Amino acid sequence: MPRWSAFFFAPALSTLVLAVSSVTVGQSSAPIVVQTKPANAPADSSGAKPAGAAEEPSAPKLKPADLEKRPQLNEGTKMQLIQVIQSEFVHARKYFPLGDKSIVIGPDGDIKPGDARLYQMAQINGAAAKIGDKVQITNILFHEKSIYVEINGGPKKKSKWYNHIQLSVGGAGNSGDPNQAQPTGAAMTLEFKQHVPEMNGAEMKLLLGPVLDFSVKTAAEVYVDTLPPKIKAAIKAHEVLVGMNRDMVIMAKERTQQKTREKDDKGEEYEEWLYGAPPHDVVFVRFKGDEVTQVKTAKITGEMVVKTEKEVDVKDGVATLAALKASDAPEDLKNQPPPAEQPTHRPTLKRPDEQPDPAVVIRIPSSSSQPGQHPEEPEWGKSKSDEKQPPSPDPQKPPQ
Repeated sequence: MPRWSAFFFAPALSTLVLAVSSVTVGQSSAPIVVQTKPANAPADSSGAKPAGAAEEPSAPKLKPADLEKRPQLNEGTKMQLIQVIQSEFVHARKYFPLGDKSIVIGPDGDIKPGDARLYQMAQINGAAAKIGDKVQITNILFHEKSIYVEINGGPKKKSKWYNHIQLSVGGAGNSGDPNQAQPTGAAMTLEFKQHVPEMNGAEMKLLLGPVLDFSVKTAAEVYVDTLPPKIKAAIKAHEVLVGMNRDMVIMAKERTQQKTREKDDKGEEYEEWLYGAPPHDVVFVRFKGDEVTQVKTAKITGEMVVKTEKEVDVKDGVATLAALKASDAPEDLKNQPPPAEQPTHRPTLKRPDEQPDPAVVIRIPSSSSQPGQHPEEPEWGKSKSDEKQPPSPDPQKPPQ
């Protein structure tokens, strides 16, 4: 009987010991619980949540300085973080220049260098990832006061061991394929003031949140989240603002199958994208280079709305509001003056540089004739010279 009782009570005792040990370990590095509440949610004096109130999820932020009071990160937690973060596919919130590792998230959450500098570096050296691109975390290194994270293979030139072998025949050597030693990714650094503290995988994702997006979103959603609220609202409403670039227009209207390329009155080339077809509204988006310079909307009622005033300013990959109206609806043009009438040109088959033919004489009616009336033609058998001369006097009739 004692043997059977020991057989049944041994598993229960081991389970109790494991539960107590897990509670003890959890108290040493308890994660930060971030509770979010919408700003417009009403609350009573007791602090209770009103019935039927829906909370809108917001993106909580966490700074490295918020973890200063925790103990230093141990080896066991390092292995857990590597298992959770490494090989994860995420979306980029910043431009990552190819082969660069200068992006630093400071202890206070500030990011260096700025967006404009990262865009310029990506244009010069190439981009390992643009805003909204899907990237993969390929390596994580823990230092005393920082965490080093690589994406898409990192910024170092990596090559195989056999690429360093040279075979010389008659003085000529073969150093292997030079394309094997080119960088394919970039890196960033997460800095702390004193030491790298204890944290879990969810907290590390929040710390890297300003640069990498771990949520399940599409590339378009990640790109739109980085824009100002007015531009974000216009894209979600499928509206095009003057000053947008091609990426923003594609986010708002998707790609079009109808494009035309022409020249304006000044001889400058432009490209026009057409959206819609009658009996619905038709939108003409005109590009000069990568910038929208005109948005023309032909409405069902026959009204033509033309916008040429710059509303969005995109400089160094950063979008700002240039002259957006105070109205929440970017297409609200009721208070704006009517667009100036464009001069109309008669259709012709002549080229712009072709001179008129001197053999062709164009008769212009006199100013005395009213519009819509044709000049009087002489009667049959008479000429115009006969009509202009006064009638000859009758010789039998005495003069008066």
